[in-house]
Amino acid sequence: MLDNLLLGRHQKTSYSWPEALLWIGRSRKQELAARRHIEDLIEFLGLASVRHLPVGILPYGMKKRVELGRALAMDPLLLLLDEPVAGMNSEETEDMARFILDIRTELGTSMIMVEHDMRLVMDLADRIMVIDFGKRIALGTPEEVQRDPAVIAAYLGGASESVTAEVAADLDVAVEDLEIGVEEK
Repeated sequence: MLDNLLLGRHQKTSYSWPEALLWIGRSRKQELAARRHIEDLIEFLGLASVRHLPVGILPYGMKKRVELGRALAMDPLLLLLDEPVAGMNSEETEDMARFILDIRTELGTSMIMVEHDMRLVMDLADRIMVIDFGKRIALGTPEEVQRDPAVIAAYLGGASESVTAEVAADLDVAVEDLEIGVEEK
């Protein structure tokens, strides 16, 4: 697992192959700095107990943490997370949510997250963009998005006929093709 995280740090090194072969000069200095950085990440992500195990034998939630660590090893200014909790159980999801919050607060890293777990999104996000059939239907704070009629119509059902008609017109589809619940008023 340790080597897997070090791979994420490799792009931050710049030394010649003779220096690497003899482990002198820039090679030694940069490799030691990379190792210190990775050790900090291992502690940050709670991976110390599995540091010497192959990633392939780790539980799914730990593998996702290693993936996150490899991305963080590159010191990104903007971290792109594509479904970081997909396939995780509730305990693993809570752990990952805690790490995502810690990344934002302790490391100061901005993030763009694509996620379908709405509870996680509502708990973690400062701003949310909702996309339906490839079109943006809402942008705002979690509270604003939760109250948005187009979001309710598209994802939660129970929208009024006028909202459903408006969303259908925006999406250029027939109301019958939306597959949402419509409440009669």
